Amino acid sequence: MALCGGVGAMALPSELIVHIFSFLSDRDKLRASAVCSRWRECLFYPALWTELKLRIGDGCNGGGPGSEETLRLEFLMRKFGSYVRELQLELAPIESYVSSLNNEPSAARTDQSPAPGSDPQVPNRWKDAMATYLDQVLCVFTGIHNNRNLQKLSLYGDTCILQQEGLLDSPNRHQIPQGDKKINEIQQLFMELLSNSRQLRWLSCSFMLGLVTPCSLPYLSNRSAETLQHLSLLEHQLGPLISPSEMDRLSNLTSLGLDFSDLTSELCGLLASPRRTPLHRLSLLLNGAALEFKPLDGTATEDNWKALVRVSANLRVYIMALEVDSSVLLRVLKPSLPLERLHLDSYSTLVTDATLELISQQYNKTLTHFLLLRDDPDLPDLSVNRNEDPLVLLAWRCTRLAVLVIHGYTVWSHNLVAISRLRGSSLRVLGVSEESIDFDPDQLVCMEGDPGHNLIKEVSLGLGRVWRPCLDSSLILPEPSQHFHRELHTFSMGM
Repeated sequence: MALCGGVGAMALPSELIVHIFSFLSDRDKLRASAVCSRWRECLFYPALWTELKLRIGDGCNGGGPGSEETLRLEFLMRKFGSYVRELQLELAPIESYVSSLNNEPSAARTDQSPAPGSDPQVPNRWKDAMATYLDQVLCVFTGIHNNRNLQKLSLYGDTCILQQEGLLDSPNRHQIPQGDKKINEIQQLFMELLSNSRQLRWLSCSFMLGLVTPCSLPYLSNRSAETLQHLSLLEHQLGPLISPSEMDRLSNLTSLGLDFSDLTSELCGLLASPRRTPLHRLSLLLNGAALEFKPLDGTATEDNWKALVRVSANLRVYIMALEVDSSVLLRVLKPSLPLERLHLDSYSTLVTDATLELISQQYNKTLTHFLLLRDDPDLPDLSVNRNEDPLVLLAWRCTRLAVLVIHGYTVWSHNLVAISRLRGSSLRVLGVSEESIDFDPDQLVCMEGDPGHNLIKEVSLGLGRVWRPCLDSSLILPEPSQHFHRELHTFSMGM
């Protein structure tokens, strides 16, 4: 519609301006609000802010109480917290914030963070980071705790590093100004939010220090207990965050995310009840470092899995095993477990060829995603017999395999070609770091031209598309807990 004469955009009715602004991103809406008071009034119409996706604390500006991003968070929560319908918040890895204070490049993975005892300034930096984290979480829940229309709440806070270093123990928390008081206030606001909610459908809390306790879920209103379809509660060191009685109350769940140790035989039995809505997605995090605090005793048995699959015929499971020994993997990977995605990640722990053999045999009809990652300069060879490489056998047996990512283990070039030919174009992602690829000296003698170029050509022909090895290993080495949180979200949404 053309505007006549001198009539400009200011002459448009407010309803039309609001509709136009609905196509802008959140960032562009905030920028547009600075143009004039009329636009500002229209841009803060509640219908434009039903969904917020925020990432706070990327380390670029410190993230302290007076920082631009913290002020922006306070503004958004004050303006929209009471009526936003969907809120997704990621508090970026704390080690990134700490590194920025010391003008160091941020570490990509948890083991690259400075050890607390290696630098006398580190404890102070950790305390500053934790104080900022608590202020930001408190700001969020102050803004949303009275929201009765919230339908989706997804929170991620990477505090697992602090937990592993013992810096979250009570004596250390006392050193943070009003640390215990703020944690108690955060817990109270969270329980008020659950109590006030009326139509909550998605609740996801991953590694949010001081937020979820075993006493939290009983405060969930009965109406939200009936509408809740997805629940994920992840914490490295605390005991079970949901009791069997609370799980029994949440009878309409279709997707669930838990620490593997929290999936007890009793809990699995409740999920297998025919009175419940069938479960479609189950995401489990198995953290080897936390087994000291959360042992596997009493977890789901083979009979439990059989009973669950009988009731939930379409159930698919995603497991990330972080720094887990092969003996533990052989113990938890039950034959009846309907495993679709498996991510084996470690810094030093080795996965054996026997474990890969078991995976390829037991889950040949269900496995679609397999990630085998190891962040260590040593590259062990899994193929005892190069003519029977376990990764090639896995690609051959698992006919639904669509994603295969490998780093930190030797992958022979001819086996990589075999994998590409076995799965062809159905293998949507084949990610292999360049440093993991090796060439058989016997085959190099008969090969003409550059072996690297020949490999790229052969694998590309096998896949039916252009393929290249990954030159930057950091691109296929995500921070594990953050990757699990995001993958859990995608996996659960794709029912």
